[in-house]
Amino acid sequence: MIQLYGKRFFVYFMLITGASIFSIPFLWTISTALKSSEEYAKDPARFIPAHPDFSNFAKAWTALPFPTFVWNTILITVICTVAQVLTGSLVAYGFSRFKFPLRNFLFLTMLATMMLPGQVTQIPVFLVWRKLHAIDTFWPLIVPAFFGGGAFNIFLLRQFFLTVPRELDEAAMIDGAGFVRIWWRILLPLSGPAIASVALFSFLGQWDSFESPLIYLNSPEKYTVSIGLRMFQDTFGTNFEQVMAASLVHILPTILLFFLCQRYFLKGITLSGMGGK
Repeated sequence: MIQLYGKRFFVYFMLITGASIFSIPFLWTISTALKSSEEYAKDPARFIPAHPDFSNFAKAWTALPFPTFVWNTILITVICTVAQVLTGSLVAYGFSRFKFPLRNFLFLTMLATMMLPGQVTQIPVFLVWRKLHAIDTFWPLIVPAFFGGGAFNIFLLRQFFLTVPRELDEAAMIDGAGFVRIWWRILLPLSGPAIASVALFSFLGQWDSFESPLIYLNSPEKYTVSIGLRMFQDTFGTNFEQVMAASLVHILPTILLFFLCQRYFLKGITLSGMGGK
């Protein structure tokens, strides 16, 4: 019993220590965002602001058209997340439920694409979109999400679909359900944790995306938050307290979403075989 408590104490101690160390940059960002410019310039620097200054958030929000940037980011993120969940689950449904020639070969080929760096296809893809006159539009950012949502999402959903008993499909077929109805009315409702995991990954990937908007968007009124944050840093780089306030506004939705979906996210990772079990 003493050994059990000792082992548990050691595990909790290591977890708390690691979490504290990795939280320091985030806590320092919050601290800097709440300091005035005079307090930020003081030496030695204080970790806890003597007089928290919340005006940095208002200054950062109004210095550039951040409401426009946020709206553009929300539009792109929501469309891409919905598209990736629906098309990714549809492809995963095919790999998990149907037997067809070269199924395993195609699945392995799809997984192999995860080892291909995005930079390899960047120039050819850009030339294609330029040929289609889609540069400086949202199409290059949105349309790829309608083609499966990436190999990782498909793999995660396929692993989860394999755990759903096939007897449910057969019972639905006896009741006259088709393949699409089985996917929509049976597999998707039973795959809530995996769907939540894929949706969270998609949301984080789209919300924090920097490279693709930087390549395809030229007009400031079409910029996303990531590009706007970079513009803000270039323009007001010496006002670090405002830069940190703008950074916090940028990451706040992802933090809230993670804590709201944390239970489903961990369950989806575990049940789909990605948790190392």
